Amino acid sequence: MSTQQDEGAVTERNKEAMRRIIVEGFGDGKLDVFDELFAPDFKEHQVITGLPPGVEGLKARVRGLRAVMPDLTYTIEDMAAVGDKVWSYFVARGTHKGEFFGVPGTGKVVTIDVMDLTRFEDGRVVDHWGVPDRFGMLEQLGLLPPPQQEAADGARRQ
Repeated sequence: MSTQQDEGAVTERNKEAMRRIIVEGFGDGKLDVFDELFAPDFKEHQVITGLPPGVEGLKARVRGLRAVMPDLTYTIEDMAAVGDKVWSYFVARGTHKGEFFGVPGTGKVVTIDVMDLTRFEDGRVVDHWGVPDRFGMLEQLGLLPPPQQEAADGARRQ
């Protein structure tokens, strides 16, 4: 097998691992996926206040999300990989049923766009950077005012 074929096999393995993390780990709430696919010294670069570091913090985040939106699903829209990195764009959807930021469940269906960059070593995640559209989610829940729009005459209005 050539080096290019080896690199292609590693890239595909990493993409498949990322699919499992999104669909099984986040989507189905199977927390053992994180133990299997994340390195013990995994580093989370997405700022999440109040959670423990590493895999335990990730599991706590999934439990928290699923408590707020028990029907949470994830749809992978696009994924690309180069070398040891996988970029993912996916959409989370769920019904706001549990308390979130002090607001009781509203029954509103929320859609959250997410961009992720994940770095792998030996088939396991060692670094993660995530960018969920938190403002869009908060706006959908009515926790942020809608953005102001420019009137035809240039004056701002709500």
